[in-house]
Amino acid sequence: MNIGQAADATGVSAKRIRYYEQIGLLGKTTRSESGYRVFDQEALHTLRFIRRARRLGFSVPKISALLELWQDQGRSSADVKRLVETHLDELREKIGDLQSMVDTLQHLADRCDGDARPDCPILHGLERSAT
Repeated sequence: MNIGQAADATGVSAKRIRYYEQIGLLGKTTRSESGYRVFDQEALHTLRFIRRARRLGFSVPKISALLELWQDQGRSSADVKRLVETHLDELREKIGDLQSMVDTLQHLADRCDGDARPDCPILHGLERSAT
């Protein structure tokens, strides 16, 4: 299977597949006589794994760690769980930060009449928080 077919089969763009190969997330693929990458079922399975991990917000270094654990049949599930729990903590922190932003912006928007007057509580609020 060539890179275009692999991209179609996995939902990972050809550009991203090349990137994953370049940074070592995806092992080096075999090449055809004409130099084109050839993807087997194992490579497709790995690409799907990477895609799912990316959709769950894992960083490239964490995906690399997950791939190592996934491929290590002697792994401890505790190691996998620890990595996921660390990621969960980071996601919860991001959610808290985002909720704080929503609350602040909602407060500023609630104070704005949104009329034709030039006075804008939103801009005043942003100005105050900048100093």
